[in-house]
Amino acid sequence: MCKRCSARIVNYVVQRTSYFERNYMKQLLIAGGIFNLAFAIFHILFWKIFNWKTELRKLDFMNSAIMQVLNLCLTFCFLIFAYISFFHQDELLTTSIGKALLAGIAIFWLLRAIEQIIFFGIKHWQSKIFFLVFFGGAILYAIPFIGLL
Repeated sequence: MCKRCSARIVNYVVQRTSYFERNYMKQLLIAGGIFNLAFAIFHILFWKIFNWKTELRKLDFMNSAIMQVLNLCLTFCFLIFAYISFFHQDELLTTSIGKALLAGIAIFWLLRAIEQIIFFGIKHWQSKIFFLVFFGGAILYAIPFIGLL
């Protein structure tokens, strides 16, 4: 086989691999966007799910307000994560600020997984499931980040 032919084959394989890797990374980002969108919806439903209208009255005014404000701000963060994951995939995968955001979102979900164990324990099966879900969120963003190193 001639040198030019083997160089073309190698170049073709590298290009195809890069295409499949980029496509895989974009699919992970879409999954991450869906993941974050689901958590935004979940957090919006906290008032109903946890009966906050009644339960938060048991707290003093300041603690009740803090709970609700933090929940709304966290919901907004999830919406930002989802938006960036859906509409700015190329920037996430090709720029230094994108790599920083990928790392930040991965660390966010990793910390949330660790906090699950610290604050809720790991005795109950529900807590174990939430730990795995949060850890999965970290993986969705860690793989594209690590793949870009």
